[in-house]
Amino acid sequence: MSEARAAILARIAAIPRGAAPDAPRSYRREGIRSPADVIELFCERVADYRAEVVRVPATSVAAEVERVLAAHGAARVGVPTGLRTGWRPNGYTLVAEETLDTAGLDILDAALTGSTTAIAETGTVVLACGPEEGRRALTLVPDLHVCVVERETVVELVPEAMRRLAELVRRDRRPLTLVSGPSATSDIELSRVEGVHGPRRLVVIVAE
Repeated sequence: MSEARAAILARIAAIPRGAAPDAPRSYRREGIRSPADVIELFCERVADYRAEVVRVPATSVAAEVERVLAAHGAARVGVPTGLRTGWRPNGYTLVAEETLDTAGLDILDAALTGSTTAIAETGTVVLACGPEEGRRALTLVPDLHVCVVERETVVELVPEAMRRLAELVRRDRRPLTLVSGPSATSDIELSRVEGVHGPRRLVVIVAE
């Protein structure tokens, strides 16, 4: 086995390294929808993924978070250290993400985070491990993820989002998590199972 592996790697190393061909750029890179239509499309696509999506005034985020947590029976909630005060609900046990080890993450009822940007065309929320998002494990281990998306961060197309994210990756080396609905997978018989690779329930709160 080791000889075969060495032979394969040697053949790969011997491949000539020329300049990569230019990738075609004929796809759309700028959105054409109005801001209102972009938000409508985003909410529609998020709901298509079987996630719950609600739109509230920016001043009502904390009240909406409280409603969502109560509806899902969540009491112990993991939050990023930098999550703004105006989004923090009252009447719940908020656990700072930086204090949580694997066992601590496992006993959370929910995680509450912000987001870096969101993509309307694909119904995707992008987390970049920022101060209001915390590390990746915070949003993958708990069964419920409540994610706040600010209206002005939603773009229409994937290329628009990538331009916003490029510097964070290049300069800060931040890992990106692209969330399109609750975690779900299907077996060969197309039986859908949720919660395998991440939260089984996703609630997106659009702050307008």
